[in-house]
Amino acid sequence: MNKRVGWRAWLNHRLTQPKLTALSMLLGLLSLALPLSASAAQQLVVAAYPAVDEIVRAALPAWQRLHPNVEVKVVSRQFADHHTAMTTALSTAVYLPDVMALEVGYLGRFSPGFGLEDLTRPPYEIARFKSRFVPYAYQQASNRRGEVVAVPTDIGPGTLLYRKDVLAKAGVSEAELTQSWDSYVAAGIKIKASSGGFLLAHARDIKNILIRTGIQPGEGLYFDNQSRVLVASPRFVRAFELAREVRQHKLDARVLAWSADWTEGFKRGSIATQLTGAWLAGHLNTWLAPNTAGLWRAAQLPEGAFAAYGGTFFALPRKADPANKALAWDLIQFLTLNREIQLRAFKAQDAFPALLEAHDDPFFEQPIAFLGGQTARMGWRDAARRIKAVDVHKQDAFAEEVIDTELDKVLERGKDIHTALADAERLLKQRATR
Repeated sequence: MNKRVGWRAWLNHRLTQPKLTALSMLLGLLSLALPLSASAAQQLVVAAYPAVDEIVRAALPAWQRLHPNVEVKVVSRQFADHHTAMTTALSTAVYLPDVMALEVGYLGRFSPGFGLEDLTRPPYEIARFKSRFVPYAYQQASNRRGEVVAVPTDIGPGTLLYRKDVLAKAGVSEAELTQSWDSYVAAGIKIKASSGGFLLAHARDIKNILIRTGIQPGEGLYFDNQSRVLVASPRFVRAFELAREVRQHKLDARVLAWSADWTEGFKRGSIATQLTGAWLAGHLNTWLAPNTAGLWRAAQLPEGAFAAYGGTFFALPRKADPANKALAWDLIQFLTLNREIQLRAFKAQDAFPALLEAHDDPFFEQPIAFLGGQTARMGWRDAARRIKAVDVHKQDAFAEEVIDTELDKVLERGKDIHTALADAERLLKQRATR
């Protein structure tokens, strides 16, 4: 669920960031290789991370009514551990699961290689389902060879969540907040003056959204489809400039996502807005800041921007047990093409459906009490249909680390923005084609 980054990706990555040892890696892979149950004719192994694992488990009773003699083992690890384990399994072809969940930020690592099944080929022929998915999500699973290596299951439409009470105290309207990125920063200055509160948690947040806007066909976040590095482009320059402006005016709380201070900022109203995926509204409601129910509102991103923030996919490892391929593909279709299953995941886990057929459900029109009765899901649905496809690249995760490091140098040490981005570009050029 960048997480996506997807929503589960961001949550698990920022919250835990576990360190993986060689021993834990081996034990994790061995857990995929438990013997078949004596009562089961066949066993499938699904490798996932929270809360994708819960979504799969919730769907299994309905799927197993169609396949009563199939046992399904769900192997769950924390986000970082999961993707490290999948990297090892694909590279060694040892203890491969039959189905693996992948977050969009990591999908680029796997799609250029040959470790995942090409789902455009028989018997899968996924192209026949293309029109049923949110277009940008389907495109993200494609590689330069024209293969589609995974099926989207959930997405993360970008949104601006804000505290209505804090804005009212500062005399700031939603229109001021969203008219442009410059007006967004100007609104933050008014909020700071009225209450001493912060516009957002960290200056990095505005960079994270801005680099996801204005992406042209054939471009990804950091690389284009020919592996050319894009980080010195105007898109990154502006993102760094606005992040620096936020820091210069002391508009960010300088706290990172999923930290205790970040959560407290939401509970106390000292952080007025959050640029994120739509899934965060559900987390605020259920466990991050339930005491703030009714005080939050959702809006589209400033300046008419539309950006994706996370997403989850299911894939078939090419060298997994051939005897299980047909059932594994059937399970993936059940999870991604079944309207009821998609809606159930949305209602239970805030996993925004990648399946377009689920978007006409009355659930989208229901008011959200936590957001003061807003019908925010309709706005998120509109955003999902306006987001452009972004190519993924095998070095995306590394590029994110490089860009964050250079931004920190700009914010903390006053490094020149063009120099910082040139340094990032130089390093990424060395890694682009590896």
